[in-house]
Parts: sequence; structure tokens; C-alpha cells
Amino acid sequence: MAVANGVVGASAKEPLLSFGVIADVQYADIPDGCSFLGVPRYYRHSISVLQRAVSRWNKHGNIKFSINFGDIIDGYCPKDKSLWAVQKVLDEFDKFDGPTYHMFGNHCLYNLPRSKLVSLLKMPTDSDRAYYDFSPCPELRIVVLDAYDFSCLGWPHDHPVTAAATKLLDEKNPNTDKNSPDGLVGVDRRFVKFNGAVGKEQLSWLNDVLQDASALHQNVIICSHLPMDPGASSPAALMWNYDEVMDTVRQYSCVKACFAGHDHKGGHSVDSHGVHHRTLEAALECPPGTSAFGHVEVYPDRLLLVGSDRMADTEIPF
Repeated sequence: MAVANGVVGASAKEPLLSFGVIADVQYADIPDGCSFLGVPRYYRHSISVLQRAVSRWNKHGNIKFSINFGDIIDGYCPKDKSLWAVQKVLDEFDKFDGPTYHMFGNHCLYNLPRSKLVSLLKMPTDSDRAYYDFSPCPELRIVVLDAYDFSCLGWPHDHPVTAAATKLLDEKNPNTDKNSPDGLVGVDRRFVKFNGAVGKEQLSWLNDVLQDASALHQNVIICSHLPMDPGASSPAALMWNYDEVMDTVRQYSCVKACFAGHDHKGGHSVDSHGVHHRTLEAALECPPGTSAFGHVEVYPDRLLLVGSDRMADTEIPF
């Protein structure tokens, strides 16, 4: 357990509940490699990080559920092994004593279509949509966004969303390689193909959920593969319409934290409205023998992320 600034011992009170978190496992049965920035990636070892996470959560005894922040396998995974690799990772999550809630990442969508993933990941929705919410206790609402609802990834080539997202990307990014932010400045660097956006229907749904949570006096945690604050992420990893989503969030005072993955180095910021943004460090970039996972303790007046090894502890007061 990582201990920073005595945070873990901040309170003797028992939490309302605790839940596990892990991001960007990106497993593939291939030799180690590097990101486009030259950061080492440990494709086979990442599943060992997940195994250690599940073991730790089970030994803890009071982890009610876990949340996987997307990118369950890597884009370099051989396509004829995509289904096998996803199932191999899901088999490890199944060893956890509670349920796991999943979301899409771009690497998931490089490997399999979204309709297939909704089923494989057992998303608790009544349709093919990949966004949902749940209340693990009366005081708390968890909202899981689909950050690729509007994107060039995962939809059929002839789908209207694919056409509209491609048009937007062409307007915002003049590069031939749409995964390259070269020449884009500041937060405009987010307009790359490996990112995406929350669509209008999902945005309306989010507004309804936050309105309901406010009426019930619930605290809300928003979970997304893509970060939604420049202070907690590299510009090139941000959600395309993070500002639009946060405009909806800021109409209410119930949202206390936004957790994300995708930007592997991690990050933490507090935005101008007091909402905390915590981007989680990636399991994929843990050298053998090291880990990045944690659990979140939920108290009436704060959250406490208790990290493991490369995942930093974070306290989020309400």
C-alpha cells in the first residue's frame, strides 16, 4: 500500500463502502514495446498487475465492486486473438469476489465492434448503449460515460456517427495521420482519432441523472475512459467535448469527482468549480514486479483513493 502524507490514516471512521479501480490493462500476448512517446509497455505483464489487484481486493474483504477504466486489451493484439485476449482478461476479473463495471477504451474498439463489447463486458444497459449509472448505497451515484459514443471508432464504416465524427476530425485536424496532434496547439491537441466525445443523447441522459441525484441528495462520481480537465491530463488525451460535458456537470453541485484512464502517467487537478479530476496510472506501463491499481474509500464528506505502488494516494474532500 502506498502511503502519502499520512493520507491513509486521515480518519478512523469506517467508509460507507469501498470499490476497486484499475485502468489501461491493455493486455496482449506479444513482446514488450513502447508508446509513440517512447515509454516502455509491458503487454504480457499487465495481466499480472490485474491478478495482484484482484488478489488484494479479495483479501481486503470489504471491496464491494470494482471499476475497470477501459482499454482491456491492446491495439497491437493480433486480431485473430482479440476475442481470446478479452476473455482471458475477463476471466481474471471474474476471480474478484464482487461485480466489475467496465467501459470502452479506444484499444477495445480497435479490436472488436462496440455491439460485441457491450455483451462481452456485461454492461448493465437495456440496449447496445455503453453508458449507465448505479447507486451502490443511498448516498452515492456512480455514472459511467461512453467517451466514444461520438467517435470514428467502433461504429460501422457506413454509420452516420462515423461520418459525422470523421467530418469533425477533418475540420479540426489537418494532419494526414489523424492520430497525430502535430501542429495543433494547447487543448486543440485533443482532436485526434484515438479520442472521442459524449453524444447529444448521452449528454441529455447525463443531465437527467444528475438532476435525479441532486433531488436524492446523492454525491456523484463520474467515470470515463477519457479525462475531462486539462489539469489532470495531457491535452492530446482529453475528451473532444470535455468542456460541454463539464458545462452540464456544473449546473449541479452533486458531482464531487471525475475519474478517468487513457493518459497513462496519471494526474490530479481541481477545476474552477471545485470538482476533483483524477486520471489513473496505467497497469500497462508497470515494469515486472510493480503495480498500478487501488481502491476508493467513500466517506460522507470525502473520497480516499488508496493506491498500490505506482498509483498515488489521493484524498478528495467534498
